[in-house]
Amino acid sequence: MDKEKSLTKGIFPNHTTRTSAYYPDEFTEEEQLISKMVEQFVEEQVMPKIGAMEEHNYEVSLDLFKVSGELGLLGADVPSAHGGLDLGKKTSGLIAEKMGFGASYSVAFNIHTGVGTLPYVYFGTEEQKERYLSRLTSGEWVGAYALTEPNAGSDALSARTSANRTDTGWVLNGEKQWITNAHIANVYLVFARSEKGLTAFIVERSMDGVSLGPEEGKLGIAGSSTATLILDNVLVSNKNVLGVIDQGHHIAFNILNLARLKLAFANVGASKQALSEAIKYGKEREQFNEQIINFPIIREKVANIRIKIFAAESAAYYTAGLLDDLKQSIDQVENMVPNFINFAMDCSINKVYASETLDQAVDEALQIHGGYGYMQEYPVERMYRDARINRIFEGTNEINRVTIAKSFFKEYAKDNHVLKRYLVDGTEKFNQFTNASIKLLSIGLKALPVMDRRTIDEEQESLGLISDMLKDIYVLKASIDRVSKNKESIGKLIVEVLSEETFRSVETSTITILATVADSQKRESFLKTMKALSIPIYSNNIQKKREIVAELLN
Repeated sequence: MDKEKSLTKGIFPNHTTRTSAYYPDEFTEEEQLISKMVEQFVEEQVMPKIGAMEEHNYEVSLDLFKVSGELGLLGADVPSAHGGLDLGKKTSGLIAEKMGFGASYSVAFNIHTGVGTLPYVYFGTEEQKERYLSRLTSGEWVGAYALTEPNAGSDALSARTSANRTDTGWVLNGEKQWITNAHIANVYLVFARSEKGLTAFIVERSMDGVSLGPEEGKLGIAGSSTATLILDNVLVSNKNVLGVIDQGHHIAFNILNLARLKLAFANVGASKQALSEAIKYGKEREQFNEQIINFPIIREKVANIRIKIFAAESAAYYTAGLLDDLKQSIDQVENMVPNFINFAMDCSINKVYASETLDQAVDEALQIHGGYGYMQEYPVERMYRDARINRIFEGTNEINRVTIAKSFFKEYAKDNHVLKRYLVDGTEKFNQFTNASIKLLSIGLKALPVMDRRTIDEEQESLGLISDMLKDIYVLKASIDRVSKNKESIGKLIVEVLSEETFRSVETSTITILATVADSQKRESFLKTMKALSIPIYSNNIQKKREIVAELLN
C-alpha cells in the first residue's frame, strides 16, 4: 500500500475501501472460540486473584502471565517465527477487549503485549528478537516501557535521563517515573537522551545499577505494579540499542499509536462490564415495588451507554481492520512502520472516544447503584476508580486531541476539499445527518485562521473542537459501515440515534468556532451558510432508546 492510499483510508471510514471483515458481528468460529477462552480465563483465574494483586503479591501476577503465555494470549501480535501466533490487529484487539474485564491485570497485560513487546517486533534486530520475543510471548518474562519522567510527561522529548557513550557501549543515568509492571518486569525499554536526540535502550532488570522505588499509592488499578525505575551508571552494550541511535522518538511515537488502539479495545471491554453490572443491579434493586431497571430515566442511561459502546467498538474494529489490510499489502513486518504515522489520527480518535465512553459507562453504572455503588462490596466502586487513568494513559486525551487535529491538517493542507470525498450516498436519515455533519466541519475549518505551526499552538481551544468533530464523525461512519453489512434492527436504531446526536454536537462546536471570527461580515456569512444546510426532520429518539433498551434486556 502506498503512502497516499493509506492516508486516504485513514481519514474517515468508507466501506468501499474495505478488503476484509472487521466487526464483532462477523467473527469467525475461531475468533468466537478465542473470545470465550479469554472470558473464561478472566472469570475463573483473574478476577478471584485481584485482591491478592492489589496487595502486591507479585507471584500471583507472574503466574497469570505464565498461564496467559500458555494460552497463546501474549503473542497475538508476534510473528510465529518468534513464538507468537501472528493473528493480526483485529484478533489482538478482541483479546484486549475481553481482557478489559480483568481489572488491574488488564492494565499489566496490555502494557506487556503492547509497548512491552511490540518495539522488538517492529524495531528489533534478529538477535534482539531471538533473545526477547520468545520469552515475552511465553510469559517467562514480563516487559515494561520507560518513557515518562518527573519533568517529561506529555512533552516526552524533554527527557533528561542520559546516555553517554563508552568504549564498549553506553552508560545510563536517571529516573523513569510511573512505570507500569515495574516490580514484575524482567526487561525495560528505556528512552534516554543521547548525543543528538532520544535513543531506545533494552535494559534488563539484572543489570548492575538498576533498582526500583516503592510501589506508588494510586487512586485505582491498585493491582498493577507502578514504581520509579532508577538507573545509576547502568552499562549497556551497543547490542542493547533498539533501532537507530538518536531516533528513539520514532519508536516511542509509533508504538504509542498502536498502544492507544489496544487501550481503546480494553476500554470497550471494561465499558461492557460496567453496563452489565448496571443492568444486573437494576434488575435486583426494587423501589416503589418496581425493579429500578423499569424506570424510564434509568433505561435511558442504559441506552446511552449501549449506543456509545456500539460506536466505540465499531471504530476500534474498523481501525484494526485497516491495519490488518496494511499488513496484507506489505512483505516484511518492519516495513509497516513508515505507514503507522498515517494512522495516528485513527488511533488517537479511538483512545479518546473509548476512554470517555468508559468514564460515562462507569459513572452511570455507579449512579444506577445509588449509595451501594459507593461501597467497596460492589465491583462498580473499583471499576469507577480503575477507569479514571485511561484518559491519562498513553498520552492524555488533551494531547491526543491535538494529535487528531494536527494529523488531519496535514492532509487538509494538501487539499481543502478533501472532506467532499467522504460524503455518503443514500436517502436514509443517518446518511443525511452524516453529510450535514461533514459540511458543518468544513464550514468550521474555513472559519479558522491559516493553520501554520505557530497558529496551531495558539488555537488549541479550536483544535479541541475540530478534533471532537472529527472524532464523532469517524465513529459515526464506522458504525454506519458496520450496519451496512449487518442489517439487524438494533444496530440500525443505534446508528439513527447516534447520527442525530452527532449532528447536534458538531453543530454546537461549529457555532462556537464561528463565534471566534473577528470580522463580523465573515462571521455572518459563515452563519448563513450553516443555516442554509438541508437536514432531515428530527426523530423521536426517546422512543428509539426505549426500543434499544428493550432489545438489550431481552
